[in-house]
Amino acid sequence: MPYLYRAPGPQEHPVPRDARRTHSSGQSFEQLRQECLRKGLLFEDPDFPANSSSLFYSERPQIPFVWKRPGFWQHSEWLDVVVDDRLPTFRDRLIFLHSAEHNEFWSALLEKAYAKLNGSYEALKGGSAIEAMEDFTGGVAETFTTKEAPENFYEILQKALKRGSLVGCSIDIRNSAESEARTPFGLIKGHAYTVTGIDQANVRGQATELIRVRNPWGQVEWNGAWSDSSSEWRAVGPAERQRLCHSTLDDGEFWMALSDFKTHFDKVEICNLTPDALEEDALHKWEVTVHQGSWVRGSTAGGCRNFLDTFWTNPQIKLSLTEKDEGQEACTLLVALMQKDRRKLKRFGANVLTIGYAIYQCPGREEHLNKDFFRYHASQARSKTFVNLREVSDRFRLPPGEYILIPSTFEPHQEADFCLRIFSEKKAITRDLDGGVDIDLPEPPKPSPPGQETEEEQQFRALFERVAGEDMEVTAEELEYVLNAVLQKRKDIKFKKLSLISCKNIISLMDTSGNGKLEFDEFKVFWDKLKTWINLFLQFDADRSGTMSSYELRTALKAAGFQLSRHLLQLIVLRYADEELQLGFDDFLNCLVRLENASRVFQVLSTQSKEFIHLNINEFINLTMNI
Repeated sequence: MPYLYRAPGPQEHPVPRDARRTHSSGQSFEQLRQECLRKGLLFEDPDFPANSSSLFYSERPQIPFVWKRPGFWQHSEWLDVVVDDRLPTFRDRLIFLHSAEHNEFWSALLEKAYAKLNGSYEALKGGSAIEAMEDFTGGVAETFTTKEAPENFYEILQKALKRGSLVGCSIDIRNSAESEARTPFGLIKGHAYTVTGIDQANVRGQATELIRVRNPWGQVEWNGAWSDSSSEWRAVGPAERQRLCHSTLDDGEFWMALSDFKTHFDKVEICNLTPDALEEDALHKWEVTVHQGSWVRGSTAGGCRNFLDTFWTNPQIKLSLTEKDEGQEACTLLVALMQKDRRKLKRFGANVLTIGYAIYQCPGREEHLNKDFFRYHASQARSKTFVNLREVSDRFRLPPGEYILIPSTFEPHQEADFCLRIFSEKKAITRDLDGGVDIDLPEPPKPSPPGQETEEEQQFRALFERVAGEDMEVTAEELEYVLNAVLQKRKDIKFKKLSLISCKNIISLMDTSGNGKLEFDEFKVFWDKLKTWINLFLQFDADRSGTMSSYELRTALKAAGFQLSRHLLQLIVLRYADEELQLGFDDFLNCLVRLENASRVFQVLSTQSKEFIHLNINEFINLTMNI
């Protein structure tokens, strides 16, 4: 599954004018429009052609579609989506979204742009209305369960509608057979309704809380109390009915008592065009930071806290809350975690994953927290639940301080890209703990002069003389023979075989004279390194299987002197781990040699060439690991 690499760290909150172009030509809407005007041709979109591949990904059309011409934010960035105006029809009628007026096409064209963004019309099937709300507005979502709604639920809805927030509601289904099933009261289960108004009706001096709901079908309405033709309206005067825009038309829009609404509907979803707290009267300007990341199997897909052995490998983001809210003793923040492109990836078998996050008090260290920290420390806050929705968002009030935020899937080894948005009333400082690279390699010990060698060193010199021969230098072929002969005899490590190329890399690392061979002092330094690396490998072979789990690689590499970014770890795991996410010693050795070579070359080039001034160690190793 492909992942889009982004520079680590927080990003500026985007605005519509910064929309990223998505057309394969790289041209904007205006550029494409001008080209069509110059050529005198109607636009035909090659990225989303007028054929069945744009309609379905899992089946062939059951009817012959005719494409006719009539006579959008995603993942925390605005996108410029260009489509042509050909629409799928059957018997001169639009197949999918359409207006009641047969000559009105804006909704169908908007739907086509959304279908293109997600890969096909079929990819839009099912899911939550809140997804579309966020995608079309760039807003942030909150969900309320009506049976557990707060006492001031009427005021929350009133304030949301007054601010222009988008409000949807639905009735849960227990199985697929209940989808679109009609209740005795005329409501449709599993159906996305819109809340269009909230008010109070004056009935004989008593105020009754009402809510107005719309069925997007434009028909099929609630038939209980306060429905269009119910007896309750007879007790309401004409002026009051007019103020409430009461109508008896079967247009899909209807009033109902708020108490009935909370009884019959299960969920309310609010998409706030700004993340202002709906429970408060004052409007706030919120600070927003955005982090783009990935969960990659074998390196950063650690699952939730239930899986302690891998949970610590998830991405970790440090959050510093330095200022209290105005007149308060705590800091308010809203954390929204979104998994990306799951609809687009449906055609490849991808499903919406179960996701969530946890927030821990930072222990004061500027480094990725290890397994032992999570073994002994509980979270300070977390998402209400792990759930298989595109986005999980919750609001928190935390004391000023430093925290570590960990987004994750529920199960380990599950891959996806994600977008994490953090809204705070006061400026919050965030930092990706997995974005930097730090190399701290120990200086190799200097060999003892021949007359001062220990007995062990004398035995090693004799070994070297047997391997090197008369020229007293070890070639790549000789090194290949001796390493494979020695390491394959060991029973405590899984070792396949070192290739000639690997041995040439070792000589490149250790050869200080530049002759392509290892002299005694160079061979001795490498042999000491080899013993250290074998001991490290055995230390992190937790189950004594002779292999190392890719999830332990981060700690093993750090012990060897390499603190790597999340992206570099992902590359290394993809290159060296097997299908079971295990590394043999030959893989571990090759990895360390390549990293040392890259860091050494970088040090030399950065001191000798001005061209490397703007290239950091992270970028350079990233380049060399990809070669």
